[in-house]
Amino acid sequence: MYRNIIQLPAAAALVCLAGAAHASSDEAWQQFAADVEAKCRKAAVALEKPAVSVDPFGTAHYGLALVTGKPKGAKGLVAQICVYDKQEKSVEIGSAMDAKKLGLAPAK
Repeated sequence: MYRNIIQLPAAAALVCLAGAAHASSDEAWQQFAADVEAKCRKAAVALEKPAVSVDPFGTAHYGLALVTGKPKGAKGLVAQICVYDKQEKSVEIGSAMDAKKLGLAPAK
């Protein structure tokens, strides 16, 4: 009797998990990445023509992107980390870090 009580909730949980995994289609991930890119690009106000490289999936709670570009009114190349809150659909962007020191630009 107890075996039947456990099997039913376990089966229901598996069906729900399978449905959630199926819901994350390629199209949904592409839309997610496009939203992260657009919001991170808009948040990079200190950069001229920022380039945004989006982590395709992010973490369970956050989308992540690396934003690079030339600082406005200065020379060089900098990088900023952009964090997208999946629930709030908002972004925060970190401070500018020298791209050479990060190994993102060729040393001269």
